[in-house]
Order: sequence, then C-alpha cells, then structure tokens
Amino acid sequence: MRYNGLTDFLSTGAKALAKGPVAMIFVEDLIEVESTITHHQNAGFAEVLVFAPDVLELPDAIENTIHRIPYAVAREGALQHAVNKIIDAAPGIWLYYCFNAEYLFHPFCETRSIGELLAFHTEERRNSVLTYVVDLYADDLSHYPNAVSLDHAYLDKSGYYALGRPDADGNPRERQLEFFGGLRWRFEEHIPPARRKIDRISIFRAKKGLKLRPDHTFSDEEYNTFACPWHNNITVAIASFRTAKALKSNAGSTFEISSFKWHNSTQFNWSSQQLLDLGLMEPGQWF
Repeated sequence: MRYNGLTDFLSTGAKALAKGPVAMIFVEDLIEVESTITHHQNAGFAEVLVFAPDVLELPDAIENTIHRIPYAVAREGALQHAVNKIIDAAPGIWLYYCFNAEYLFHPFCETRSIGELLAFHTEERRNSVLTYVVDLYADDLSHYPNAVSLDHAYLDKSGYYALGRPDADGNPRERQLEFFGGLRWRFEEHIPPARRKIDRISIFRAKKGLKLRPDHTFSDEEYNTFACPWHNNITVAIASFRTAKALKSNAGSTFEISSFKWHNSTQFNWSSQQLLDLGLMEPGQWF
C-alpha cells in the first residue's frame, strides 16, 4: 500500500502496527532496494515499512506487499524523526530499522524466524537487541565501482574491538560498550569520529516515551546494554554495504581507495554460522 507521507500512514495505516515484528527500511539511494525488502520479508517480519523517494520503482509483486511511505531520508534527523513517530504509534510492538543494502542476520536464521527469536528474547525480559553492523564490500572495485555485489561480497574477519561507553562524568556505563572495526576503522580518516562505531540497537520493543537518539542509542539506558545482569543475551548482525557505498561515492575518499580487500578479508557466504564463527553475533542462552 502506498501512502502520501508519514502523517498519512500514521492516520490511515495503523493496522500495520497492530502486530509485530515490524521492519522499517530507509532508502538512501536506489541500490539493492528489492533485495533488502525481500531479505527482511523472508526473515519473518509481519509488516515491512519502506521509507523511500518517489523516484524508486518497484515490481508490483513487491510493491503490493509493503507499506510505501514517501520520505526524504537524507534530511538531517530524518531517521530519528520517523522511528520516534513509529515508536509513539506502536507501544509494545517489536520494531526494527535498517537502510537499503543492509541485511539482518540472527543466530540460526536459516531455520528460525525473527519472531521466534523475539519470543525467546521477551521471555528473557529483554526489550532490545544489540546489533553489530558488519561492513560488506565488493572484491573488485573496477567491476563494481559502487562497492556493492551480492555475489562477490567480502567482510573483515578480524580487527574488531570494544571500548567502555562513558557517562556524563566519564565513568563507564554498566553493561554498555562501543564497538569498532571494519571499514570505519580501517578508513577512519574519512569517517567523522561520531560515526565510527559499528553498534546499533536495531531491534527494540516500543514503549511510551522511548526516543531514538542520533548515535543509534535510546533514551532508556537499559535498551543500550549488551546483556542483562545475569547472563549473556542474543546479539545479531546487519551485513551492510552502507559504509563501502559512502566511501566510494564521497569525493574526498573515492579516489584514495582502489580496493577494500586486505589480508584479513574473507568472502561472505551469507550464513549465520559464518558470523557466529567470527564472533560477530552470539546466541546467548538460545539453543
């Protein structure tokens, strides 16, 4: 279904938020939009909201299965504004957000749906899921100048690390870490410091008063924790071409990067087991 904008969706499309989990896909450009939508539909999301410019054209087979919301994603603060509006309209519903050319993976996703994961996570009394945004990149930039190729996707198999997240007084916050690695670490001279971390709370349960902040954390600090106080919890990963696309489309970096591959690159096989083996997500107590 197509709407006239976010306000129209919130007033006429409320039934799409009646049952979760609901995926929100923010379209920044026209690269791999269809594959992003299809991937998340196959993951088991009950509804998919697509925030996209009018110039995006989709096959009817996809267009008829999504909620299409015209939206200027590139506008400053646009993501936070839309997500927070959806939060206000869907208390108690599990929500997820990502950008185009990003693909969610969770432990055992080949045989277990996102709904099954969140049912278990709810029993664990958790309202958010820590997500690692794992950079993907094409192996040959002469053949794939925008750095995107699903069939020739690579990722870094090492080079990831975490630092404590300080509070206003400089003390580390309890059960909160900031994670780094991938292209944002290797090419950090081209990435503003505020955008270098790779952690995101991409899956969360909406509640009254909850707000997403510009750094992909939430106003409720418990939502920003990686685990409960008793044991480790499930974490998930988003395999993302977003940073590679940005580095190759930005005039300040594109001519300085001839390849993203290095000695710690490995081909991505599009499986949850590979991400588990690399330590880029974990099943917690879910077996």
